[in-house]
Amino acid sequence: MNAVVIAVCLMLGLSLARVNVVIALTVSALVAGLVGGMNLEQTVDAFNTGLGGGAQIALSYALLGAFAVALSHSGLTTLISRKVIAHLGQEQSPGNVNKVRWLLLLAILAMAVSSQNILPIHIAFIPILIPPLLHVMSKLKLDRRLVACVLTFGLVTTYMILPVGFGGIFLNDILLANLTSNNLDAVREQIPPAMLIPALGMVSGLFIAVFISYRKPREYKEELILAAEPEETLNRRNIAIALIAIASTLVVQLYTNSMIFGALIGFIIFSFSGALKHVADQDIFNQGVRMMANIGFIMISAAGFAAVVKATGDVGTLVDSLSHLIGDNKALAAFLMLVVGLLITMGIGSSFSTIPIIATIYVPLAISFGFSVPATIALVGTAAALGDAGSPASDSTLGPTAGLNADGQHDHIRDSVIPTFIHYNIPLLISGWIAAMVL
Repeated sequence: MNAVVIAVCLMLGLSLARVNVVIALTVSALVAGLVGGMNLEQTVDAFNTGLGGGAQIALSYALLGAFAVALSHSGLTTLISRKVIAHLGQEQSPGNVNKVRWLLLLAILAMAVSSQNILPIHIAFIPILIPPLLHVMSKLKLDRRLVACVLTFGLVTTYMILPVGFGGIFLNDILLANLTSNNLDAVREQIPPAMLIPALGMVSGLFIAVFISYRKPREYKEELILAAEPEETLNRRNIAIALIAIASTLVVQLYTNSMIFGALIGFIIFSFSGALKHVADQDIFNQGVRMMANIGFIMISAAGFAAVVKATGDVGTLVDSLSHLIGDNKALAAFLMLVVGLLITMGIGSSFSTIPIIATIYVPLAISFGFSVPATIALVGTAAALGDAGSPASDSTLGPTAGLNADGQHDHIRDSVIPTFIHYNIPLLISGWIAAMVL
């Protein structure tokens, strides 16, 4: 009756039963504390203490949402949408439709990759770019579950392998730092090569989604998409201001290492430039906060959940029990360590937040079983990344839903969480195990 297993399973069950993710996380945190031997007061105190850990992320998303809405009103996203539609031509021949379908998917993938490593705005581009393209996707009869898989691939795989932007934070600032602090003799140059095999597992999942699972056309209600699509008059000056705002946001974010101040500068440029004089600044800000509020509250709740789970001490108990169960079976040890990582990350919803929890326990355990340094890197890195793609509380699934559900035709659990879990967590589990055994 481990508190971590019970809490994570309860959270997933409530989410699948269409209970709001914030409520599911809060209830599961309460159950975790009580099952873990804490009284009600201790559980609430741990939860409240953990909430502060998600406040910065929530404020970042709120300001990024405001910036995203301002950007959408500038006409830039409408211009992008019209350019894509124009490629369909007057006559939508099968060959032309197929060409545009591939171009659109590649463009979305490129933007997702760029948002992690080149222009580190994370998921903020999704509510900017995707809603205006829903009309195009409908004409192409493109399955939005495929788009969700493409977006999540770009959001997750690149930080696992490329040490730039968010990848630099994940691989160097978090993964390497926690490995070395737990007495693993690892160096920076060893991290990306060790994560290459797990990343190839993500690639295989993407190919399955593209060429097998979601290659068939899917119909959506056109009238709902048209109702949700903003109508903007294109203005060259406003588009130029939008490009300046994007560049300024990038520069400030890289200089200050803060998404909050980057988004703030971008929004201020829009406010004082007159590009949005047809829309009240306060209305734009409120729209942005509403758009991203759900994600922000989920991240805050996930931070509270993580704090309670950590306070129970059952994460260590769970992994310790594995050493007694496994014996000297190295292959079974690697597999069970990855499964436990999947459970923990599914509950917390963030691979970045999971590493400090599991590295403390996994590094000594991996050393005791005789795993090499690269194999230990792959085990800890993969165990942390597992579940990020398929967790209801992960921004890697919440972000795609925020854009694809702009017209109410894309369910978070059934159309984002389940597809990404099947196509990424299962291949990642297999490839992570292979990496641990061959490295």
